[in-house]
Amino acid sequence: MDRFVGKYQFVSGDAAFDDFLKACGVNIVMRKAGSLSKPVVELKQDGDTFILKTTTTFKTSEIKFKLGEEFEETRMDGSTCKTIITLEDGKLVQKQSGDKEVTIIRELEGDQMKTICKVDDIVSTRLYNRCE
Repeated sequence: MDRFVGKYQFVSGDAAFDDFLKACGVNIVMRKAGSLSKPVVELKQDGDTFILKTTTTFKTSEIKFKLGEEFEETRMDGSTCKTIITLEDGKLVQKQSGDKEVTIIRELEGDQMKTICKVDDIVSTRLYNRCE
C-alpha cells in the first residue's frame, strides 16, 4: 500500500468521463467543471489511516479511511455515500454505495496511476503521473 503514497497530476482521460459523471447524477455545471479540471491526487498515510486528497481549481476533496472499513464519503458534487476501500491484487479498489454502485480502481504502472471509474455499464479511464 505504501507504494501508492505520493502525489499524482492528471495527464489524460477519455470522453466517457462525462458519461460516468452523468450516470452518477452529477449536474451539467459540475460535469463540465469536472471534465475540464486537471486534478492533483495525493495519498498520505498516518499509521493505519490514509488520507486521499483531490485538488482542482474548483474544489478540494479529502477523505480519511482505513483499509477494509466502511465510512461515509461526501463526493465532489456534494452527495454522500457509504464507501469502502480495499487493496486487491495490488490495486486500490474504492466501492461507493448510495443512489448507484460506483467502483473506482487505482493501479500503478511505474510512475503512472491509472484510475478506472465504473458505474452501470460505463467505464472511464483517467491517467495521472507521479509528480513527487
